[in-house]
Amino acid sequence: MDKFVITGGVPLKGTVTISGSKNAALPILFGAILLDTPFTFLNVPRLQDIKTTLKLLALLGVDVTLNNDIVHSKPGNLVPEAPYDLVRTMRASILCLGPLLTRLGHARVSLPGGCAIGARPVDQHLKGLQKMGATFDLQGGDIIGHAPKLHGARISFDMTTVGGTENLLMAAVLADGRTILENAAREPEVVDLANFLVSCGAKIHGQGTSVITIDGVQALKGKNYSIMPDRIEAGTFLAAAGITHGELLIKDCPFRALETVIAKLRAMGMEILETPEGVRAACRDERLHGIDVQTQPYPGFPTDMQAQIMTLMCLASTTSMVEERIFENRFMHVQELARMGAQIKVSGHSAIIRGVEELYGAQVMASDLRASASLVLAGLAAKGTTHVRRIYHLDRGYEHLEQKLSALGASVERVEQ
Repeated sequence: MDKFVITGGVPLKGTVTISGSKNAALPILFGAILLDTPFTFLNVPRLQDIKTTLKLLALLGVDVTLNNDIVHSKPGNLVPEAPYDLVRTMRASILCLGPLLTRLGHARVSLPGGCAIGARPVDQHLKGLQKMGATFDLQGGDIIGHAPKLHGARISFDMTTVGGTENLLMAAVLADGRTILENAAREPEVVDLANFLVSCGAKIHGQGTSVITIDGVQALKGKNYSIMPDRIEAGTFLAAAGITHGELLIKDCPFRALETVIAKLRAMGMEILETPEGVRAACRDERLHGIDVQTQPYPGFPTDMQAQIMTLMCLASTTSMVEERIFENRFMHVQELARMGAQIKVSGHSAIIRGVEELYGAQVMASDLRASASLVLAGLAAKGTTHVRRIYHLDRGYEHLEQKLSALGASVERVEQ
């Protein structure tokens, strides 16, 4: 098991290129189940979750090969079973349910395992598919679904769900008739999935709004599609420029998808400018300014950037507040930041952060993907050396993070424990 050893206090300077989006790539790759022709996926990030997805696709009968950031897929003899051993390692595996049902008429998918940051139930997925004609049984921890032929339906989600929207979007593109998804997720990754499906012949309207309309087609065919850049990786590098008082040029930064994050970072004192070369980010103020943040579904402030911006708040000149409205257990990085000298008080879904002048290197342990990123940011700014353990969480969502940071002047080393 590896760890990061970080010596802090170095302002980051230079140019970094953002990788493809993990949260867009996962559903888009599962879309290979829907295709009747060979397909090439471009700008695929090289991450552990991607490797898991490709293993699962291979087990499901899709012929997939990975070459750097390119995935080639070929249709094969589909198998309708997604086994527990793979599904338990990645919650996004549930996204094969809709494609399998609409292609084969039946599917057996293990219920996803627990999640460190809170419950992520799949009931919205199942309710929507039931309205489209599917029936389900639960046996031995597996969801067993049957649907001789899915049909269009009007589906209103009880709560905004990214995964539910993606699963039903993929199920609906080959269903009979029209499907209308109300209270649909508006995230850029959902839009990217819809755009990929449209490039293959799907008829979809309204992506990026709360109402998406899908008219089913007989088959999907295409040639290639390039996955959008990762807005959370880009936001993390923006935060890295701020917390180290550095100056970065961030290439392939999805500026529009990060407008809410950028507005908050500017309020903290950062200079962020979109240019033809990329997004330039710098922090020239002696100290950052305190702000308040409330996480919300897109276009609100993303929960996946909450831990990172909280780390910046730890060094602000005034008090800040974070209210987490998406997940009920997403403050586990707080106790680790406290080990580095942060002053944070948590009450329910809110955290009050009293800024300090310095953070100090310490032994810390990551609990999830974004908590890992927050601890790396803290280590970059801290006085002394920080050891971040359990960085396998980072490898699920950040491609070659230590190499990218080192190229910007950071002292970050991956060490075997």
